[in-house]
Amino acid sequence: PAVEQLPTITVQTAGPVIALPFEGSFSMRCEAKGNPQPVYRWTKDGKAIDPLFDLGVKKERNNGSFVIHSGRLAQFQGMYQCYASNNLGTAVSEEIELIVPSTPKFPKEKIAPIVVKEGQPVILECNPPQGIPPRKIYWMTIGLQHIEQDERVSMGHDGNLYISNALEKDSRRDYCCFAAFSVIRTIVRKTAMSVVVKSCRLTHGRGGVMVWGSYAIPERRPSLLVPSGVQSEVRLLKGEELVLECIAEGFPTPVIEWTKRTEKLPKRANLKNYGKRLTINNIEEEDDGKYTCEARNSVGDTVHYFNVMVEEPPRWQPEPPKGQLAVVGSDVHIKCSASGKPRPVTSWRKNGQPLDGEWVECIYSALEFNLCCNKMFLCNYCISNTVLTCTCPVGKQQIATLKCLSSRNKDDTTESVEGERFSVFKNGSLQINQAGKEDSGEYVCFATNSEGKSAITALLDVKVFLYKCAFIIRYFLDDGMLQIINVNQSDKGTYTCTARTNLDQDTASALVTVLDVPDAPEDVELSEQKSWSVRLAWVPGDDHNSSTTEFIVEYEESQWDPGTWRELQRVPGNQVTALLTLHGHLNYQFRVYAVNGIGKGPPSNPTDRYKTLPAAPDKNPENIKIQGHLPHQMDISWEPLLPVEHNGPGLEYKLSYRKLGVEDIWKEHLVKRHAFVIKNTPTFVPYEIKIQSRNSHGWGPEPKVVTGYSGEDLPTASPQDVAVEVLNTTLLRVSWTRVSLHILSLPQVHWLRKRSLLHSNRIPEERHFLTFPGNRSHAMVPGLRPFSEYRLTVNVFNKRGNGPNSDPVTFQTPEGVPEQVPILTVSNAQRDSITLVWAPPFEANGILTGYLLQYQLINETLAMGDMQEVNVSSADTTQWFLQGLGEMSKYMFYLSACTRVGCGPQRMEEGSTVTEASEISEAVNTSKNFHLIDGLEPGTVYTVRLLAKSRLDNASIFEDIIQTRVKGKREYLHLGVSTQGWFIGMMCAVALLTLTVLIACFVTRNKGGKYAVKEKEDLHPEVESQGMNDDTFCDYSEENPLKASQCSLDRGMGGDSDYGDEEECQFNEDGSFIGEYSGHKNRGSVRPSPVTA
Repeated sequence: PAVEQLPTITVQTAGPVIALPFEGSFSMRCEAKGNPQPVYRWTKDGKAIDPLFDLGVKKERNNGSFVIHSGRLAQFQGMYQCYASNNLGTAVSEEIELIVPSTPKFPKEKIAPIVVKEGQPVILECNPPQGIPPRKIYWMTIGLQHIEQDERVSMGHDGNLYISNALEKDSRRDYCCFAAFSVIRTIVRKTAMSVVVKSCRLTHGRGGVMVWGSYAIPERRPSLLVPSGVQSEVRLLKGEELVLECIAEGFPTPVIEWTKRTEKLPKRANLKNYGKRLTINNIEEEDDGKYTCEARNSVGDTVHYFNVMVEEPPRWQPEPPKGQLAVVGSDVHIKCSASGKPRPVTSWRKNGQPLDGEWVECIYSALEFNLCCNKMFLCNYCISNTVLTCTCPVGKQQIATLKCLSSRNKDDTTESVEGERFSVFKNGSLQINQAGKEDSGEYVCFATNSEGKSAITALLDVKVFLYKCAFIIRYFLDDGMLQIINVNQSDKGTYTCTARTNLDQDTASALVTVLDVPDAPEDVELSEQKSWSVRLAWVPGDDHNSSTTEFIVEYEESQWDPGTWRELQRVPGNQVTALLTLHGHLNYQFRVYAVNGIGKGPPSNPTDRYKTLPAAPDKNPENIKIQGHLPHQMDISWEPLLPVEHNGPGLEYKLSYRKLGVEDIWKEHLVKRHAFVIKNTPTFVPYEIKIQSRNSHGWGPEPKVVTGYSGEDLPTASPQDVAVEVLNTTLLRVSWTRVSLHILSLPQVHWLRKRSLLHSNRIPEERHFLTFPGNRSHAMVPGLRPFSEYRLTVNVFNKRGNGPNSDPVTFQTPEGVPEQVPILTVSNAQRDSITLVWAPPFEANGILTGYLLQYQLINETLAMGDMQEVNVSSADTTQWFLQGLGEMSKYMFYLSACTRVGCGPQRMEEGSTVTEASEISEAVNTSKNFHLIDGLEPGTVYTVRLLAKSRLDNASIFEDIIQTRVKGKREYLHLGVSTQGWFIGMMCAVALLTLTVLIACFVTRNKGGKYAVKEKEDLHPEVESQGMNDDTFCDYSEENPLKASQCSLDRGMGGDSDYGDEEECQFNEDGSFIGEYSGHKNRGSVRPSPVTA
């Protein structure tokens, strides 16, 4: 009988299938072998399909292939996969992508003209759309004329057009980028771009006519437009094409030169695009290394480094593993070996699970390496007819096995190996358990049969290594998530997650790029060595996937601060040289480190020592400070030169000074310190000062002259002719005559509010002042209160103190509009009426004439109705009854207080009429703790509120919902409890106990005893007893809601009161009484009405 066989895919469509409209048909091939004959099925985008019913195409006989004919191709686009199955298993083809390409298009855009000066670089970006390759880029005019290209103007590998230095002839309005897709036979064009080059030609006029002169384009050293940064990393596979490109800008036009570090360019290297592009076809391993492009012109040069790494994909050696058929009990050998660069890592999985074996990290001496520990170290060598030296790293729990199976004739030997640690197996193998150094030596294996004897000798040299194995677990899997702890450079690469079932598998990959600080620069060298300058050059290290932003040059000198490195200069990340300006008389060494987005990298190795010659100082002291701590002296101090700035021995300073505009001769002093005091100077006189450094090799540069003043004295004069001009209710302009210019002084304006013109009594003084810069003679004073009397003075001050005040000036501010009313509440809402209650404004800012009340109808969307207006002409009125309102309507009310000048800001409040009217009882008797409400209907739900009549927000002190009882049920309840004998007896016992306690208290009191509370009451009378005093503050307590009724009842609403003489009954925004409002002085008062409910 035929052997059953798993299905195996033998023919399948390779790679993506591109469906073009002008082609007739497209084949999707899938053929397999197996026994029994496989059955085929397909999936599209992961979902099972039937080609006949879902796609309208027929499968071929005896295989799973089908053909798609041109038509509505868009419905066929997707990822296809073929499955071939029999009773042994399923074979799965690779995914086949069917692509129906669309016509690529440039986006419609409006591109602004590019305007540059002559000699500046220009980059015209193409950004071509994606499409079916191959794709070619062309730069032409609208008239399809090619843009002329040369060393100055060229197209980069990215499709952009680069102009190293623009000339007048480059000005045009029709630069067009064309992208051609040959497979789909399509060419698309980008919107035309305009370039305007402004001429640098010099002009001059003769007789009113402009005459063109010679060019004056400034020269510029080269810099790279492409690529960016100092170095790039290029990885590609063996056999691919290497493309490196450098495009530079500068004037004159730079020339590009290509080199390879430590060796010549390969013979297969080609230069294209006027020497800007280096290509190598079919690249080999020997082509990797560091390539350099250098752009140079007559002004300077710049370089870029390319780290080219040639990799080789994994390749099976000599062939991939093959499947095998094996009999039970036989041995199976499956060889798995692959080569590549970097070296591939292979793994075995059985039924989707890794084979036994534990990866550990072993440390030996100072080296770290990975090895696969299979729980036993095996030394398993045997060579026929020879002497074998076997070196095997072993430990306390490991086994060394010598396996010698070959034979040859040799004389008999009587010595044998015995002991518990030695075992000889039937196949002749010798096993030594817990092998040690003492087991080293010569071992002879004898084999004897009827035909004769044979022996083989082996030398066993046991090397005992001290090693430590520790599990290093840095990878964790949790519910499909891979977590890597303490990532390092070895973790970079592509991670693949495989999801596998019995029938199919799917994989997804993620590229992990590890960022790190840049490596230390290499080959740091000194050149162009001069007396006080040197050029430093270096080769940048690997930037580890984060571009270098800058290089930092540090120096260390051995004379003043040996061993300390200090920053000398910072260089942009795209430069690899720096011209260093040095100080004299120092022994330098330098180092460089790179900085990227991650941080600073390690420094390079230091350079050799470089000693500069001594010289005169090249700078003078800075930050000269001139102060006058006393009236007749001038203190001068400055920031001394750093030791490394001395440039030689014997540093000292020459201080020169003279009166500004008075003296011509400089007075000079030589000092070694960095401070000097000039005494016996006039008070506050300007001086010119300069400080020059020198050492034993000469004078420093000519110093700058600074100006300062000698010491100032206390001001003795006051401003005169102080005048005020009241501009409005809160703003004042004040002017005065300046004081003497012989002292440095700043003016201060002081003002005091003496009283309000609305009240005759004085108020607590409110003192204010403002300081103004400069020696000015006028100022604006804001923040005044309307309708008030003020007193104002002006003085000047300096660091020594304040001068005398000017004669006081008294002025008055005019009447203004009132402040906003502090509260507006809606109460007693009825079917067609509402009562509004408010409090007067705290600051009337004039004589209050009344109120302006406005209201309008609103709905849920705040759509407004017609505005109604009511003039309340009495200033004492604090409530208003509005009638004629709509039933169940919502209104917005606006109230503002008015004086003779006008009305102040409005207070807004919302209120609504109701469908059922509420009833208000007569006033509650506050001496009782209950109130009887009669006339209610049985079995009806009522809302009962206890209100304080003086509270303006209509808020409840107490509120509850009750339901009156039905008459029959109430009597039944009464009979069920009060008529019981046990209840009557208990009540009598409680009454008797209460009477006994009262008698005991009465007796104790008559004997002279007092409660501690009584003593406290004698010392501090209750608030209720003080409530009748007209000067006390009406307090409100949550513990006793009715205590507010103890306030004085003889106060009416409104009325005048003396400012600052008494505290007042005031309200929160919610209408509750609070003590904090008593802090508002000089404001209108509100007196409460009796409490009603």
